Amino acid sequence: MRWIEEESFERLAEDLEGRGFNTSWIKEKVKSFKVETPSWGYRDSGTRFAVFHQPGAARDVHECLEDAAFVHRLTGACPSVALHIPWDRVEDFGALREEAEAKGVRIGAINPNLFQDPDYKFGSLANPKPEVRKKALEHIFECIDIMEQVGSEVLSLWFADGTDYPGQGDFRRRKAWMEEGLREVYDRLPGKSRMLIEYKFFEPAFYHTDIPDWGTAYALATKLGPKAQVLVDTGHHPQGTNIEFLVAFLISEGKLGGFHFNDRKYADDDLTAGSIFPYQLFLIFNEIVSAELEEVELDLAYTIDQSHIAKPKVEAMIQTVDVLQQMYAKALLVDRVALSEAQAEGDVVRGEEILREAFSTDVRPLLAQARRELGAEPDPLGAYRRSGYLERVAEERA
Repeated sequence: MRWIEEESFERLAEDLEGRGFNTSWIKEKVKSFKVETPSWGYRDSGTRFAVFHQPGAARDVHECLEDAAFVHRLTGACPSVALHIPWDRVEDFGALREEAEAKGVRIGAINPNLFQDPDYKFGSLANPKPEVRKKALEHIFECIDIMEQVGSEVLSLWFADGTDYPGQGDFRRRKAWMEEGLREVYDRLPGKSRMLIEYKFFEPAFYHTDIPDWGTAYALATKLGPKAQVLVDTGHHPQGTNIEFLVAFLISEGKLGGFHFNDRKYADDDLTAGSIFPYQLFLIFNEIVSAELEEVELDLAYTIDQSHIAKPKVEAMIQTVDVLQQMYAKALLVDRVALSEAQAEGDVVRGEEILREAFSTDVRPLLAQARRELGAEPDPLGAYRRSGYLERVAEERA
């Protein structure tokens, strides 16, 4: 793996400088890129048919923090951990915050669970029963209290609400209940915190979903106000959706709040990001970098949201972080001046080739150097495999 060597970075830097890029600036941008890892990504998971146990998988939130801290030490890019309530509920969240900080990470987004309780069989905030809607609200309010205790400023909301058959529910009434509940949540948000509204095309509801797409989430967030934004899960779309376009649209409206990164082949497969459509991931980052360079105000919560079943938990997380860093770095290598000229001249081929050249550049030597300067591992995946970490925790957590 010659790309790890510092000489490889020097050769890449010489090439990039010859193409008119400021390598030092690009390296600093890469060093500033941070992505949140989720507690549930370190636990056992499965398909709708079964949960599969992995040796060494985290059994509680404390072991999730241990794994997340190790990923951060190796990559230098994952300083925060998203929690899922009640999966990660503890007696003392103040103590959990101190525990995370002692390990070198902090608590990030708080995710309420509004789909697993039997009462939510027919919905949560859009449930026809007032007592169930009240229960869902009280759970979200509990999560807001937890946010204040752990220092989180992001409430991440996804609803499984929907129906399976025509006639099961009244669309407009359900919409009104959802809006009413979200307004109460919005009015409870403290200080500088914000709520991110996620959407999903289908599953577990197969006839209609109450928040099925980015347009619906955008409409709700716009009604609520500036503290409400849209969360884009890269697997939550109908086949063929132009995700990079909707990202650009939400940026232009000031309503893009963050991402749940994963990949898919058929539906919401929760595969590791970039494993199926890496070019699409690059094009998403291309829109983000374009906005950054135009000094558009962005505050994006980058979070990994994947189900590591066939892949080992921690190893899959490191692999994903590396892919995200690569795609962000590649997007920084787009010749924006030349691209703008090609677009103005209607030169379709040249415009596409400018993007292809950036995407085809091997940025691994640059990432290795950036990690060295961060005090992380130039090759985090290789370092993990050599570390014996999995063998140790598998024995401890048996």
